Amino acid sequence: METPARSKIERLKRRAQFLAVAQGRATARGAVVIQALAQPEPPEAPPVRVGFTATKRIGGAVVRNRAKRRLREAARALLPVHGLPGCDYVFVARAGAPTRPWERLLDDVKSALISLAAGGDDPRPPRRRPASGSSSR
Repeated sequence: METPARSKIERLKRRAQFLAVAQGRATARGAVVIQALAQPEPPEAPPVRVGFTATKRIGGAVVRNRAKRRLREAARALLPVHGLPGCDYVFVARAGAPTRPWERLLDDVKSALISLAAGGDDPRPPRRRPASGSSSR
């Protein structure tokens, strides 16, 4: 019995690629934020490209590596089914990613990918602005 044809998954490796995807749509679900951007001119058989990141805010190197390993496995399982061909994705680990139960992490990733395929939440998530003081000099 043959397996269904799946689109090829490639990795994003350069900082410029991550920054470009950050300008696209993003959605946050539970322990993960997924950013997506359609490739400008995909070839005939466009690959799905994906990158993973975790900031120091979620923990030390061991914790960040665990979070990224878990997100890589979730992407490997779900991107061929729910990812759009010719799209770049960046998975950003949030605080719960290293310890979240596996099934819940898969649900987070799946619902985020479905949301992005349907148009996503916001073109760009709003950036936090520091609270401006009411005192003027």
